Amino acid sequence: MSAAMKLDPRDRGGPAQPLLSVEGLKKYFPVRGGLLNRQVATVQAVDDVSFSVRKGETLGIVGESGCGKSTTARLLMRLMDPDSGSIVFDGDPVGERAGITVNEMRRQMQMVFQDSYTSLNPRMTMAESIAYAPRMHGTPRKEAFDRAETLLAQVGLNPRQYARRYPHELSGGQRQRVNIARALALEPRLVILDEAVAALDKSVEAQVLNLLGDLKSRFNLTYLFISHDLNVVEYMSDRVMVMYLGRVVETGPVEQIYRKPRHPYTRALFASKPTLDPDRRTTEMPLTGDPPNPINPPSGCRFRTRCAFAQAVCAEKPPPLAAPLDGETAEGAPHLVACHLPEAQAAMGVSAHA
Repeated sequence: MSAAMKLDPRDRGGPAQPLLSVEGLKKYFPVRGGLLNRQVATVQAVDDVSFSVRKGETLGIVGESGCGKSTTARLLMRLMDPDSGSIVFDGDPVGERAGITVNEMRRQMQMVFQDSYTSLNPRMTMAESIAYAPRMHGTPRKEAFDRAETLLAQVGLNPRQYARRYPHELSGGQRQRVNIARALALEPRLVILDEAVAALDKSVEAQVLNLLGDLKSRFNLTYLFISHDLNVVEYMSDRVMVMYLGRVVETGPVEQIYRKPRHPYTRALFASKPTLDPDRRTTEMPLTGDPPNPINPPSGCRFRTRCAFAQAVCAEKPPPLAAPLDGETAEGAPHLVACHLPEAQAAMGVSAHA
């Protein structure tokens, strides 16, 4: 039985119901200035983002810096409140009277941050950091610390050697393993990994990625995997969501997105990947121009000012996220693209692996 089909005692809607559904998520940050420090503009960090995560899968989120990946993760965890939009966890609206509370949602959804050092309290030992959340949720002290030592062993750290150490006594890879153990302390169903391996050496990164794959199978986890490393996302993900300037521009199964990207931004993103193949040297810049100012983004399609295929319709209205007319589909995981002219662009473009 696959991980996606395993039954969880907390599973209310069955394996077919998405574990996480997000609809119309929006977050604008005020820009203040002047003598009275009044709001003079807003940064449109996340603008009308909608997606779902199926049980047992890994959804990868990619995009250049400033596209809204990390802000989306923090909105999901309610580390900041969204301006609008809804978050539904396994059929239960989060933070609404008819749904579940934010605290209950956080029991089932945890997050691993990029900076492994600042994520840990420097005054707490590793065992104390892992046991802290269970203790705050009412777990007896001995039981919480016993589980902390068990989790340390499960992430590859000997409890006898590491349980009483402090963050400064560990390497970056060891600290990130502790952060993963801490995220698992409340037995969550979904783990958000926000650039969790970005600061690690490649050898250590490979070890942590293999650890994440093993833990996913062992604990029947669902991952939301955020990274700027396209190769890592391809290795880890079942589906991919591409973001640009606060919006989703393409989403679909990882094989289809990497083999046949439909949005011009996605193709440019993949074309920018470095390669050691002498026969695949980059002769032209895959993308020109700077990203638009998020305070005053372009009308219509936000990518049109950098797009070689832009037409008049691209400036008139935002393109909906929909399946291309000639696009391939997969059961339960359609390939969607937010572009007015994906068919014409695909005919003129090239595959990411061509």
